Amino acid sequence: MRLRNSARAVVGVAAAVALAELCGLSRTASITGGLAALLALFTVLDASLPAQRVTTALLPVAGFPVLALATTLHGVPLARDAAFLAVVFAGVHARRWGPRGHALGVFGFMMFFVTQFLHAVPGQLPGLYAAVALALLAAGAVRFALWPIERRTPPAAAPPGLPGTGLARPTTRQAFQATAACAFALAIGQALSEDRWYWAVGTAWWIFVNTTSRGETLVRGFRRVVGTVTGIAAGLLIAVPLHGAPLPTAALVAVCVFGIFYTAAPSYSWMMFFVTVMAGLLYGLLGVLHPGLLLLRFQETAIGALGAALAVVTVLPVTTHAANEAWIQRALTCVRAATAASRDRLAGDPDADPAPHAAELELLLARVRTALAPLVHPLSPLRARKARARQVLALLDDCARQVRGLVAVAADPQASHDARLAAACRRVEVAVEALTTPRSTPQPFVPAPAPAPAEPALAHLHDLEHALVALAAPLHSDPRAPLVITA
Repeated sequence: MRLRNSARAVVGVAAAVALAELCGLSRTASITGGLAALLALFTVLDASLPAQRVTTALLPVAGFPVLALATTLHGVPLARDAAFLAVVFAGVHARRWGPRGHALGVFGFMMFFVTQFLHAVPGQLPGLYAAVALALLAAGAVRFALWPIERRTPPAAAPPGLPGTGLARPTTRQAFQATAACAFALAIGQALSEDRWYWAVGTAWWIFVNTTSRGETLVRGFRRVVGTVTGIAAGLLIAVPLHGAPLPTAALVAVCVFGIFYTAAPSYSWMMFFVTVMAGLLYGLLGVLHPGLLLLRFQETAIGALGAALAVVTVLPVTTHAANEAWIQRALTCVRAATAASRDRLAGDPDADPAPHAAELELLLARVRTALAPLVHPLSPLRARKARARQVLALLDDCARQVRGLVAVAADPQASHDARLAAACRRVEVAVEALTTPRSTPQPFVPAPAPAPAEPALAHLHDLEHALVALAAPLHSDPRAPLVITA
């Protein structure tokens, strides 16, 4: 999936830039179009292709007014800065409406950012509008006609375990945090550079994307700095010597686009490496690249990361423990749903399909790993919590492995169903309820008899039950106390 998405992104961005060039638009407009296509392919993550089409069509609704506002206020610093912070708040707050709100918020922010990056003025607005429109048409044609890729399950959104209204809502809290972080970054960034301050604001903004807790945000900030530093080093070796030569620069930008999409999920540091190299190459195309600019890029990134760290700790913080608990609870609920659907499928219900639940579980486990990353980070001093987090990840991975096996058995039309299978499924459901019911008292576990080797469904359920019961120790004990593992 990542390989296909990455290759498709290169095609879509190249088509957008080619269209802008063929229409005789300026280099500034062509770069804006390429970035718009990249954002459309990167941020639109609705569950189905029809929903993705709607979100892509709505991107100009968020982007065009912001482009007009940013270019109009280009020469009015105070009004421009206030408008930028308002766009930050609105863009983060829009995440409460799920993947579509997230995509529109990111696109709106980046349209303001790109006008600062390119120093666009009102006279260039028609060309920018044309480039963005052409880019979205090109990206849409590649995504929905030339190379459609259907998702089976939606991306894991904000965990339902953190409900609330007003300031109790996580997206509202994060909107205030991101705005405070960007205000700090804007002020200190402008003191450092009147021309390139926006890198600090962009850093603070992107650190808050796809994070829900204090710990996640701090780890993401650290990884962004690491990726930026390594990207700057590569830029000194690659981008500076090119001096903006069009053909090799275009080829390397294509490599960076591929790298951004391919590494985004497994490694934020690698993604930032490719983003930083691409930014250096684009500055080369604009004829303003020099080693001092890359050093300034690092300084602005450090300011943005510091602003994010201060904001996430001091402004309406969401604790790492609360976010972890919410994602783990959601993953366990998905385990129960997959088990119930497998039972019904084995019982002969043709409408029962456990496969989507298994696919959703994989996405949720990826989100759990992100949530627990601050605790298992090599620099974390919390040894007891680190041991618990590692055990939770190992046991949840075991659960996912058994669920995949159970789903594979359920897909076999020759698989049998009997009373033992129903009883085993019920035992799994009881084990999940013991983990997800608030203040539940752990019950002593009496292992079911080991199934015969010829009964794969029962074997998967037996091992799944063992893994769920073992989760009670790290989830229900004092997180600060040493972990006692019993057989």
